[in-house]
Amino acid sequence: MANAESLEGEVPVTAAKKKGGSTVMFVGIAVLGLLGAGAYLYSRAHGTQPAAAALAPKTPELFLPLDPAFVVNFQDQDSTRYLQVGVTVMTHDASAVQAMKESDPVIRNALVMLFSSQTYAGLSDIAGKKKLQAEALEAVRKIVADRTGKPDVDALYFTSFVMQ
Repeated sequence: MANAESLEGEVPVTAAKKKGGSTVMFVGIAVLGLLGAGAYLYSRAHGTQPAAAALAPKTPELFLPLDPAFVVNFQDQDSTRYLQVGVTVMTHDASAVQAMKESDPVIRNALVMLFSSQTYAGLSDIAGKKKLQAEALEAVRKIVADRTGKPDVDALYFTSFVMQ
């Protein structure tokens, strides 16, 4: 009975209606829509090129090892030294590979002259080796450009490098 008396004294509470609920939701959706449109316009103006380039099919890398390895001698202050260098070139163009194969003696001659003109001190550190690599790449690019009209050699790698 105590429960019945306490229920009679209570006033039923009804939930207060929110009048601005749908308005807030509409404003939120509109703001999100405007932000999305702004992001779309910004991306169109500032950065769709890399995405389009990433979707384009890439041509495969073609490697051509220049075998056998180059062996040259060069003068040091006290004695004659030897350098053995294995070289591989990389391109994305099959016509450049064919041009390098056809002009192999010319490329080998240019690289032998370049390698034999080095000094032991100049090749002792990594900076000297990188400089020689860049010079060798330019020499090969020049020969390929003379043959094909464009320097389609993308990289030159030393696959072995021994100084004695």
